[in-house]
Amino acid sequence: MKTLNLGILAHVDAGKTSLTERLLHAAGVIDELGSVDDGSTLTDSLALERQRGITIKSAVVAFTVGDVTVNLIDTPGHPDFIAEVERVLSVLDGAVLVVSAVEGVQAQTRVLMRTLLRLRIPVLLFVNKIDRAGAQYGPVLRRIAEKLTPAAVPMGRVSELGTRAAEFTPYDRRGTDCAPNLAELLAEHDDELLAAYVEDEPSLTHERLRGALRAQSRRGLVHPVFFGSAATGAGVEALTAGLTELLPVGEGDPEGPVHGTVFKIERTAAGRKTAYVRMFSGTVRVRDKLLHGTEGEGKVTGVDVFEQGSDAPAACVTAGRIGKLRGLAGVRVGDAVCSEGAARRVAPRQQHFAPPTLETVVTPGRPEERGALHTALTRLAEQDPLIGLRQDELRGELHMSLYGEVQKEVVQATLADEFGLDVGFRESTTICVERLDGPGSAVEIMNKETNPFLATVGLRVEPAPEGSGVSYGLDVELGSMPYAFMRAVEDTVRGTLREGLQGWEIPDCKVTMTHSGYAPRQSHAHAIFDKSMSSTGADFRQLTPLVLMEALKRAGTTVHEPMHHFRLEIPAETFGVVLPVLSRMRAVPQAPVTKGDAYVLEGEIPAARVHGLEQQLPTLTGGEGVLECAFARYRPVVGEVPSRPRTDHDPLNRKEYLLRVVRRVAGA
Repeated sequence: MKTLNLGILAHVDAGKTSLTERLLHAAGVIDELGSVDDGSTLTDSLALERQRGITIKSAVVAFTVGDVTVNLIDTPGHPDFIAEVERVLSVLDGAVLVVSAVEGVQAQTRVLMRTLLRLRIPVLLFVNKIDRAGAQYGPVLRRIAEKLTPAAVPMGRVSELGTRAAEFTPYDRRGTDCAPNLAELLAEHDDELLAAYVEDEPSLTHERLRGALRAQSRRGLVHPVFFGSAATGAGVEALTAGLTELLPVGEGDPEGPVHGTVFKIERTAAGRKTAYVRMFSGTVRVRDKLLHGTEGEGKVTGVDVFEQGSDAPAACVTAGRIGKLRGLAGVRVGDAVCSEGAARRVAPRQQHFAPPTLETVVTPGRPEERGALHTALTRLAEQDPLIGLRQDELRGELHMSLYGEVQKEVVQATLADEFGLDVGFRESTTICVERLDGPGSAVEIMNKETNPFLATVGLRVEPAPEGSGVSYGLDVELGSMPYAFMRAVEDTVRGTLREGLQGWEIPDCKVTMTHSGYAPRQSHAHAIFDKSMSSTGADFRQLTPLVLMEALKRAGTTVHEPMHHFRLEIPAETFGVVLPVLSRMRAVPQAPVTKGDAYVLEGEIPAARVHGLEQQLPTLTGGEGVLECAFARYRPVVGEVPSRPRTDHDPLNRKEYLLRVVRRVAGA
């Protein structure tokens, strides 16, 4: 059977979970429609999801349209849970982006569409809530063309807009009725169609245009727009038909080499992992041995596949399908899986969304639960790769990175429900990064009085382009010392760069090993191995931070803070009140643009000030201000440079560092 792995995405409250319920009801999967308000929807299974009426965790549910099995993935709309959306994108064949006919194109809608376009994922748009007062047709289409994509193609007309009787009438597939300017839009991507359009050839029939629309939509070149209401069911039948006609479906190759991608991890009540895997090729059966990630492997002890609304045990999962695999103890989100004997394939961990820019300290309700809290948070971080966990062993504190304040409530509820832990949070702080000012190098030579370690390490650091990551290379012969020592230096370099001169991570730089040396293992006959005369991995792990920090000091670093791009629409009469507030918040607005009786301001604002602006805006604008914010870039900090307390043994303070790691100070 053919399959379509479909993502449902939207700004929070646009109605995508309600649309999911309506699609499942129309397909006969559920007998009664669930309600987001009542907490009775099929895909929002978490207690907190039902309480708040929002999606927090992505959920998979299957239904059938003709001969196509649709694996529908309902994703969160709240920007605090963008990590859940992040992991779903790599497994989608197509997406439905839900827009509200009342609120129109919102901040998160634009973020999601930009990402879908960049990844070339075919997208259908569904304009929901046409039955609500204030719903619009033409203005929403114009906003979609202006803010989301100029290649939007309306697929029909709306009648009785803004009433419970609102209906969507699709254009006739076989007649002459079609979207205005359809031929012109399609001709932009088809030279033969363009020639026929210019010459006004008779061959430019409705059937030919419909075929071109189907082909270009499946390639993500144009984006059909449907209107309807998840509440009343208007337009849902047309959207359902459009899923299989306008999005790419396929069967995959069940006989090919096994290859899939893990996009979600759950744990059972007993703590065992369940991996959600999209299969691109091959077939995985119970008891198969699989490789995953760069080094992991395991035997599949159980398989579930999704059928008509729920998952059920199965003997295998085949290409094109989504399955739940048990038995892969070390698997992680983002891992590729393949069969034994095949070349190990690693799924790219490309980040499509902005990094988290907030950090908080999680505190246990009782001191004796600190260990249990660390275990629980490690499991949560394992399920959310973009939500980082940082342990401060010196102070016994656990730091967690966040996208927003709502995540604190979710983590708190999850720890209470799943682990029985009561926790608190400190005030969130902004996460900065450090970037190198220039090159720098340092070296420590073995058997010198100031070096108490049986190791020689020399390192050179150089700036690297933003987003390039940390690269590591050798200016010494690979065989100049044992590989284990080489690996110890590289691993320690990468770990040490998580805290630069001011305590912030250095995400982008080039590090080169320039000097190496070691004391060979003593191997006299009948002699006992003497650590005091032979190098060990610990020598290199403990010396490397000292060398790297000295190289960083000579290179110099600059702290950069995260900046958000903002778009602010305010009544014209409040402009004089809002502008000074933006200035005090260190925002840099561009020239205002007049929009009727309102002003539109765009510019950049430090991420640390966004929450404050959101809180003040209703008072400043009489509740009429509309703010959109999204991460834009990092820029050098202006004014006082923030630092972050170190969580290591502080290799910047050589005397204290040596006292901690070797209990003595060389040369003192």
